[in-house]
Amino acid sequence: MRSGATFGSVCVLAAAVLWGTTGTAAALAPGVGSLAVGAAAMGVGGLLQAAAAHRVMRVHRAGLAAQWRTLAVSAVAVAVYPLAFYSSMRLAGVAVGTVVSIGSAPMAAALIERVIDRRPLSRRWALGATAGVVGVLALALARAGEEEAATGGSGPQPVLGIALGLLAGVTYALYSWGAARVMRRGLHSRPVMGAVFGLGGVLLLPVLLLTGAPIVASWSNFAAVAYLALVPMFAGYVLFGRGLAAVPASTATSLSLLEPAVAAVIAVLVLHERLPALGWVGMGVLLASLVVLTAQPSSRHPDTAGTPSPALPRAIEPAA
Repeated sequence: MRSGATFGSVCVLAAAVLWGTTGTAAALAPGVGSLAVGAAAMGVGGLLQAAAAHRVMRVHRAGLAAQWRTLAVSAVAVAVYPLAFYSSMRLAGVAVGTVVSIGSAPMAAALIERVIDRRPLSRRWALGATAGVVGVLALALARAGEEEAATGGSGPQPVLGIALGLLAGVTYALYSWGAARVMRRGLHSRPVMGAVFGLGGVLLLPVLLLTGAPIVASWSNFAAVAYLALVPMFAGYVLFGRGLAAVPASTATSLSLLEPAVAAVIAVLVLHERLPALGWVGMGVLLASLVVLTAQPSSRHPDTAGTPSPALPRAIEPAA
């Protein structure tokens, strides 16, 4: 169980590293609206996941059909998440939008698991998640101060952006919980993630058709959006799906708090932004929280009791 949880944690952390590049990539397409960026990145990425997993989805179609309610809820959450997330960054600023969206997800996931699945939360998770949120808050405050200084205090009003960030955090937690729940009932990550993100991609197509004209207006816009769809959204969520097969959604969303730290480092190295001392302190606290979350105890993992493990052998198991 322990090795499976470690493998899952590494997959989620790798996904968070890829997601950390989204802010810089989106900045390379300033003429593309937030709805178009979100619909194209998650929509195309989701359809690619479904295409890559179509054979195993066909093999496990009975198991998927048996869980259609959970899959439908997750797919709707997948469709709402990128629209809320990218709009939050556009309205409240990259730092504030990211921290509200990603920072609220672990608590939302924990509440969903506690209320629906009656799953107790460990002290280790509480300590790690709290430290992670504190670290991300410090990082966001530092970057928000830099953004305000750069814009002369004339940035957009953040209230609506914060509200959309909270919506993004809830929907992120919701589709993570739904996918993990279906996997715990005997299905491998590939057909589950293919179904969830494929359906979500279909739901995002009308938004893409209505708002996506600027994407093909220039090669730079097209290249930036293509990168977002192929790398952070397609490859990143393949890794995230493997992680969800081995760790609870609350742990996975907590580990994804690495994303703002990666985004900050990329902004410093690539965009030559300045990160104040408070930001570096916050990053240190955040990394310490990840150590707490990934250092699995020797006892059985709360999410793996009575479930198949680890993720890789489940690929050959029949659908439940």
